[in-house]
Amino acid sequence: MAHPSSARRPRRNAYGALLPTGWFNRRRRPATARSVLAGEAAAEAARKTSLEVEAQEAAAQKEGAEEPEFPVVGDTHAAAFFDLDNTVMQGASLFHFGRGLYKRRFFHKRDLARFVWQQIYFRFIGSENPEHMADARNSALSIVQGHRVSELMTIGEEIYDEYMAERIWPGTRALAQAHLDAGQKVWLVTAAPVETATIIARRLGLTGALGTVAESVGGVYTGKLVGEPLHGPAKAEAVRALAAAEGLDLSRCAAYSDSANDIPMLSLVGHPYAVNPDGRLRKHAREQGWRLRDYRTGRKAVKIGIPAAAGVGALAGGAAAAVALQRRRR
Repeated sequence: MAHPSSARRPRRNAYGALLPTGWFNRRRRPATARSVLAGEAAAEAARKTSLEVEAQEAAAQKEGAEEPEFPVVGDTHAAAFFDLDNTVMQGASLFHFGRGLYKRRFFHKRDLARFVWQQIYFRFIGSENPEHMADARNSALSIVQGHRVSELMTIGEEIYDEYMAERIWPGTRALAQAHLDAGQKVWLVTAAPVETATIIARRLGLTGALGTVAESVGGVYTGKLVGEPLHGPAKAEAVRALAAAEGLDLSRCAAYSDSANDIPMLSLVGHPYAVNPDGRLRKHAREQGWRLRDYRTGRKAVKIGIPAAAGVGALAGGAAAAVALQRRRR
């Protein structure tokens, strides 16, 4: 007969280790319905989490596979089109050009006051009233009327060094350089005078520029436009015409702009970018899934450009050709 205290002797496992008192006496309680539910829910949650992680990893791999390197190196049927004001350059190129002309006594203080008032009106009122645009355009054309094209080109080079060179956005410049490095042509497309745009394009090593053209006879400005300012839909038509002449596939091309006025141009290409976008363009770009780039830092971005800059886009005019194309210098 076993000693009464033997039931309380410590028990050991096969390796001699002590087992907790009452270990063999613990009763297995049947799982309740709530226990079963908790277990199944935990298992399902674990399985769901695992599937989500796998799906995310697969999507990341798929996205990486579908996102080719851009711009595509050696794709000669692709090109890039850049708006100028607030996209490539901080502020309005026309305003900086006007500063340079005023410094050289091309017009008087009363003309400057009128010009500044028009800029303020367009900037803060945001109106593109045809009468105001025509008034601004006519006053700008009157400034260059009678001057030689060569004279304005020479002055434009000086003005670029004085007021424009330090206002180029480094980020946008890098985007343009990426296209150049890929062997693609890069064009400025702007409502600014084609001479001004061509000077800027040449200084940046770009291919050339499309800009507003003013009439000249014998190398002298007449004070009239050839057609209308290169603004809004006119930009899109210029890009379309250039693409046809150059044998480009617009679905492989890229376009960059800050303004909702350039939605027609951006919509033409397969790779549209909103750069330093205004509110309307930012909203449209998000709705369309376009890429955004914003190089403004340190404060809330303000609208530096003027909605109707095209109204005074012919300040310096053009040299009688619809476009002035300069081959990119290496």
